[in-house]
Amino acid sequence: QVQVVESGGGLVQPGGSLRLACAVSVLPLDYYAIGWFRQAPGKGREGVACISGRDGTTYYADSAKGRFTISRDNNGNTVYLQMNSLKPEDTAVYYCATGELQTVLVVGPFYQHSYDYWGQGTQVTVAS
Repeated sequence: QVQVVESGGGLVQPGGSLRLACAVSVLPLDYYAIGWFRQAPGKGREGVACISGRDGTTYYADSAKGRFTISRDNNGNTVYLQMNSLKPEDTAVYYCATGELQTVLVVGPFYQHSYDYWGQGTQVTVAS
């Protein structure tokens, strides 16, 4: 049973930073990709960032470029999403997901259907 567990959400003021973590139980991670999605109230789930477990290649949605950084802990199966310069519109539940790398690359890193396993989500609220 693959487990995906997010942590690190919370309340932050506009302009602040948060780091989310995603612990994934799949082994070896080399054959998987890990993506971060978010869902704001009343909106659909959108892809934010993705990282290849094989070589660390990263992908970012336009909303994340220049502010968010996805990275992988090479000593384990943890992926981080460093979020800087946060805006109120970044408020959402953030989900981590993992899927087979080849599927993610073919279908696309920001499509939910690319991923097989999802975490429960962690709330991020950006407000003064």
